[in-house]
Amino acid sequence: MKPFLAKWMPWSGLSKKSTHQRSSSLDLYRGLAVLLMIIFHLCWDLREFDYIDYSLRDPFWVGFRSLIISLFMSALGWSCYLSCRNGFQWPSILKRKFKLFLAAGGISLATYLAFPQNWIFFGILHFIFVASWLVLPVARKPWLSLAIGIGILLAYFGSDTLNAFSLHTYLTSEFGLPKRTLDIVNLLPWLGVVFIGPIMGHLKLHTLKLPYYLNSRVLTFLGKHALPVYLCHQLLLYSLIALVTSLIR
Repeated sequence: MKPFLAKWMPWSGLSKKSTHQRSSSLDLYRGLAVLLMIIFHLCWDLREFDYIDYSLRDPFWVGFRSLIISLFMSALGWSCYLSCRNGFQWPSILKRKFKLFLAAGGISLATYLAFPQNWIFFGILHFIFVASWLVLPVARKPWLSLAIGIGILLAYFGSDTLNAFSLHTYLTSEFGLPKRTLDIVNLLPWLGVVFIGPIMGHLKLHTLKLPYYLNSRVLTFLGKHALPVYLCHQLLLYSLIALVTSLIR
């Protein structure tokens, strides 16, 4: 009887196993972003090996990528609010930032050694590192952060100058970086999405009770370990497809 009842009991968004009350809802939300990212990169790799053919400029793929980035960026702002709502725990904050710094630097170094003509100099991890510092001062003031985020989005979509600004063009022209890169994330408009994130924590979405059947251990795992999964998944996917290709061709 207990397993049957447990299946239909509402699922609390906060994990009681953690002394820090880690948000299972946030992990689930971030895990969805990770899963969609894996699917995106799987399709990218299949395209590289000529199993499928599509244009990255196709509206579907542009929208799919935008959805993934939006989930990651809003999760970043949400996470920043939860981590500092009771005060800035600087040892913990600096530890997380240092991990991000090393991860972003590692991605740049690895891609520079493997693909020197189009290495990643400002990809999603670099953006998350910078954005996490920029949102931190207002993360505990979610309504102010929301106003800033909406203001950024309105300014970006309402201004031809801002809309036309390309971080990639600026960096390549000013610093002589490669014209082609494997990944680039513009500060605008995505910074605005990050600033909207804290309101999700203020509205207590992390305590949202969901039916048990909507809980996914896979998504929660992916969200909890998003950074190591991000660092490893593409290498594994590419290597697996390359191995299969060598065996069947």
